Amino acid sequence: MKITKLDFKKELDELYNPNKETVSDVNIPSMNYIMIDGKGNPNTSKEFSEAIKTLYPVAYAIKFLIKRSTGNDFGVMPLEGLWWSNDLTDFETANKDNWNWTLMIMQPKLVTKEIYNQAFINVKGKKNPAYINKIRFESFKEGKSSQIMHIGPFTSEGPNIKKIHDHIKEIGGTFDGKIQKHHEIYLNDFRKTAQEKLKTILRQSYI
Repeated sequence: MKITKLDFKKELDELYNPNKETVSDVNIPSMNYIMIDGKGNPNTSKEFSEAIKTLYPVAYAIKFLIKRSTGNDFGVMPLEGLWWSNDLTDFETANKDNWNWTLMIMQPKLVTKEIYNQAFINVKGKKNPAYINKIRFESFKEGKSSQIMHIGPFTSEGPNIKKIHDHIKEIGGTFDGKIQKHHEIYLNDFRKTAQEKLKTILRQSYI
């Protein structure tokens, strides 16, 4: 079987390669993701680390099933996170124990529910990660959004987040942080990458 290499980050360049100096506006279509919900401090929460340890094996199982059945090979898309709190001041005060999150990895259109189901069965049978029964395959549409590339540690995101929020206000948009959630896309592995070299897309959807 001839193998065809696909690069979905390049195909979706507008969504996954924003400018690091200026805020850009994008319209995010409905896309499919594998997702796990949780709550707690991402730096200390076992739930957070177990979610990552579950998402990646399923994502790679999907990739290999697609390659074997269709000949299409593609890189696993980056980890993404939606963040919110019932009390939005928890973000201002860095009360991370109260942070809610959804960790997710985007799945290209050629990934069907049947492929996902088979990957789930394979991973549960071979590795059985702790949070395998919390994972789901679901579509998610953000629609109108503003985003920027952030270079550096997560603790220095504040000015870029403010830049996004100010931009949305300037163009007449509004958002509710519990409905239109703060969105981060992690372009490198924050468990292994030096803080100053981290590349994170910061995104906020609005109405």
